[in-house]
Amino acid sequence: MLRASHLPPIASPALSALRLSLIPTLNHSPPSSHHRFSTFTPLHAYTPKTLLPNSPSPPYRTLKRVAPIDLSMPQRTTSVIAASYSAASGSGGGREILVQHLLVKEDDLKLLLELQQNIAGGADLSDLAVEYSICPSRGEGGMLGWMRKGQMVPEFEEAAFSAPLNKVVRCKTKFGWHLLQVLSEREELLLQDIQPDELHVKMQEPGFLEEAQLIDVREPDEVAQASLPGFQVLPLCEFGSWGPEITTKFDPQKDTYVLCHHGMRSLQVAKWLQTQGFTKVFNVSGGIHAYATKADPSVPTY
Repeated sequence: MLRASHLPPIASPALSALRLSLIPTLNHSPPSSHHRFSTFTPLHAYTPKTLLPNSPSPPYRTLKRVAPIDLSMPQRTTSVIAASYSAASGSGGGREILVQHLLVKEDDLKLLLELQQNIAGGADLSDLAVEYSICPSRGEGGMLGWMRKGQMVPEFEEAAFSAPLNKVVRCKTKFGWHLLQVLSEREELLLQDIQPDELHVKMQEPGFLEEAQLIDVREPDEVAQASLPGFQVLPLCEFGSWGPEITTKFDPQKDTYVLCHHGMRSLQVAKWLQTQGFTKVFNVSGGIHAYATKADPSVPTY
């Protein structure tokens, strides 16, 4: 029987977790300079943040710090999470697994064994994670999302990638004891870049503008200076209004092209789209500036 005394306290400073979020945070509004830089911040209100070996922050600059837009979409339901995609570039050709887990402190092995017995008796791991886990993922029933090799500390990675589907297994890491369950697996996907001249050729093809999904994430004042036909404008400053409805406004199975000024903001949004289940996402390399200078000089530059 599980007793209330077994319930461990929440680890406030450590926030024990299983991986760093690779979903970027986008600046709320671009700097006034014509060259707009975005701030990449490792965060995730939904996916926990440790267990990954030390990883240096990307060398991106920012001209001005502003309140970030959280693209982690914490309101996502489990069904959307199951369709999500971890958006960082990888080596390709690998395997991704959908993982949920619970975590207890190292000295709570007795509690862990009782929890494992309850799961064997029919209890749901996600329900137990909500009540007993000390990982921040407890708020999502222990769901960690899609993961691939290189995102987790070795002990957890070895256990997860060798676990049979749906079987609950335990492992120990420096954060404590884990019960983990692999819910699904799939081949790893990669985000693709498309060069401006390639996009220009495609835009001349009959039916392309009707069949493809074209998204421009620049701000309205930028679009007023230069734009491409067929692109629907979804400004980042309005992310709160269009972000939650992205899978109803667009088909995640269709080819989706994302454009900005120099290709950095669009890259972040393209990665975020993959976390929402979009499987064929193309970032326009170099943005509309590169398109104007390399593919179509009739497009103004700014």
